[in-house]
Amino acid sequence: MSHLVNESVNVGIEVHPVGGRIGAEIRGIHLSADLDTDTVQAIREALLKYKVIFFRGQQHLDDAGQEALAGIFGAPVAHPTVPIKDGTNYVLELDSSHGGRADSWHTDVSFVDAYPQASILRSVVVPAAGGDTVWANTVAAYENLPEELRNFVDHLWAVHTNQYDYAAHREHVSEEAARHHKEVFVSTLYETEHPLVRVHPETGERSLLLGHFAKKIKGLSANDSAQLISLLQSHITKLENTVRWRWSAGDVVVWDNRATQHYAVNDYGDQHRVVRRVTIDGDVPVSIDGRRSITHTKVATQPEKGIQSA
Repeated sequence: MSHLVNESVNVGIEVHPVGGRIGAEIRGIHLSADLDTDTVQAIREALLKYKVIFFRGQQHLDDAGQEALAGIFGAPVAHPTVPIKDGTNYVLELDSSHGGRADSWHTDVSFVDAYPQASILRSVVVPAAGGDTVWANTVAAYENLPEELRNFVDHLWAVHTNQYDYAAHREHVSEEAARHHKEVFVSTLYETEHPLVRVHPETGERSLLLGHFAKKIKGLSANDSAQLISLLQSHITKLENTVRWRWSAGDVVVWDNRATQHYAVNDYGDQHRVVRRVTIDGDVPVSIDGRRSITHTKVATQPEKGIQSA
């Protein structure tokens, strides 16, 4: 992996790596839908290289501005089960006072086949302390697996679903949060078969596709699946593969959802935290041998929901 150094990618724009394997802060830019072509290209190149990019001081953006900004990355898409914020077309609000605490490792919406290629998260209300978000580089995780383990997982497939044990991923779950999970997130039940190792459509890099929506490895018993998923997740979330961001109100973060997982640290108690997310329509993952993911969808017998993941 190439050594990361500070670099000027365009007039007035600087890219400052934050972590050794993932993450860079882009400075000298006023985000909007009206950025010139060269600036947009520089941002997209930085996103592919660093997997997650951070922008400070974007307080001028409101919901409409965030939705318009999303257009420079692709076509915005709403969450398949969780309602959007009133008055918007695509914004998913994650409000800690309403259960919006995505404190488990995940790739956004990986329970569908063409899950989002990128997510754009804007901070609105920030706790005085705590409430950071951590991202992990799933490409670096794959590249640094022992060769024998890489060879083993290269052709395995996993079943991802939005119906999973919500409480099992958290230390403290209120009755209200558990009920909200069942009433919203799984209102439509999805199961998707994904390759455990996907090929990135733009960079050609291979990455591990797992996270908390991964239910089972095809062809393995439930016990063997759980142990293998746990082993691979430990490689993904190894500290060397991660970057942690301390939010300020007005920060905007964009990540390549095809090459990362993330985790919202739930360490701020009763303090208020609000972030708003717009996702960009994605592509169907392709395995090393060229096969594509497949989604099986059915309407739940009762309205069920889950967490809001950001």
